[in-house]
Amino acid sequence: MKDQRGGDRLQGVTRRHFFRQTGFGIGAAALSSLLREDLFAPRVRADSALAPRAPHFAPRAKSIIYLFMAGAPSQVDLLDYKPTLARLSGTSAPEEIFKGERFAFIRGTPRLLGSPYRFARHGQSGAQISELLPHLATIVDDVAILRSVHTTQFNHAPAQIFMNTGHQIVGQPSLGSWLTYGLGSESADLPGFVVLLSGENQPDGGKSCWGSGFLPTVYQGVEFRSKGDPVLFLRNPAGMRSEDRRASLDLIDALDRAHLEDEGDPEIQTRIAAYEMAYRMQTSVPDLMDISEEKAATHEMYGTEPGRRSFANNCLLARRLVERGVRFVQLYHRGWDHHGTSPHDDIVTRLPSLCRETDQPAAALVKDLKQRGLLDTTLVIWGGEFGRTPMNEERNGSKFLGRDHHPRAFSLWMAGGGIKPGVTVGETDDLGYNAVEDPVDVHDVHATVLHLMGIEHTKLTYRFQGRDFRLTDVTGNVISPLIA
Repeated sequence: MKDQRGGDRLQGVTRRHFFRQTGFGIGAAALSSLLREDLFAPRVRADSALAPRAPHFAPRAKSIIYLFMAGAPSQVDLLDYKPTLARLSGTSAPEEIFKGERFAFIRGTPRLLGSPYRFARHGQSGAQISELLPHLATIVDDVAILRSVHTTQFNHAPAQIFMNTGHQIVGQPSLGSWLTYGLGSESADLPGFVVLLSGENQPDGGKSCWGSGFLPTVYQGVEFRSKGDPVLFLRNPAGMRSEDRRASLDLIDALDRAHLEDEGDPEIQTRIAAYEMAYRMQTSVPDLMDISEEKAATHEMYGTEPGRRSFANNCLLARRLVERGVRFVQLYHRGWDHHGTSPHDDIVTRLPSLCRETDQPAAALVKDLKQRGLLDTTLVIWGGEFGRTPMNEERNGSKFLGRDHHPRAFSLWMAGGGIKPGVTVGETDDLGYNAVEDPVDVHDVHATVLHLMGIEHTKLTYRFQGRDFRLTDVTGNVISPLIA
């Protein structure tokens, strides 16, 4: 009689049986892989400095779009309604609030300046919004307004660098750099951190606002241009075929990797990643930047015009970037410096013009993300580097209405990505001068942003010159009332 157990053992080791049985398993595995939506999506190499890394805890947001209003919008004309200030407009400011104060341009006894614009309550939240922001008013129940931010800096360049890096001196990594260092990137064909510029010029803080500081330069922001070539020197020179470029890069890659193994210098790894990214971007970036394929209704909602350099176009590009896995997108729109020395920088002519340029596309971005199911995982931030004084600057006797720099209190708003919608956090005094309820500083804002991305801000560190550095320096608390 045949030994069934022995026969089974013999059968278990025959090649024919092995391939017949494993064939079913391999086929099932292949079928399950085919069902994955991202099977054919480009992946970041596991040995890349930008390879995705696990957060400290479950994140509320996967990506961030930061709308940075360089020059500092006036909070008392846009988001912080002050009827007492309006009633006392034109009178001398109380000495107790400005005695010993150091202003950028105000001299002598300043006069209070109420907002010339009407405020009204909107949405179920009843938030008070200026008539200059009618589009923001339509999404007010999707946003959280923070009215009590203060900073240590009162000049533009150091304040912008501080707001972006947590330090007022150049050389520190920016928020976007810290995030890509901590979390990596989910896009193999695009940088993890992209910067888009509009408005008059670059921000006063310059490229330090999106630099990587002492972090490897692979984590710095990459500037995309919304008009002309999106990225300079991305195209192959005349006579260079794509296959020739690929062969050159393969050779350079082999040499760089041998050098990296010998030296261990992280900048060599940055160079490898830069060459590879540039090659892939030759295909991915032109497709990304071509917004003409968007529906007419989308262009109408944003106010976009393909081929034009504008904040509206950049807002639409920001949505397209996060759709493609970019971790951090930062838009800078410069021109918000309302000193009142001429119509070009006053709050009667220039401020309404800036609001018309930015209000519609910023609100459209939130609406668009929401209708596409992306708002829950995308954190949108709007704000500048400090606020404006509730007093008229009147520099050199100017008759134009304007406001000086004001670090003691300013406002910003956030939406999506784990933010509690429809709330207003913090309060300033009756004149809008000091934060008196739930005051928060720049480090608190950064700690909150990192928290929403699943990062404990005290644990995201990098050793440099013998000590551990972090974005929030030695302070920072999560702003709990903002968290959903």
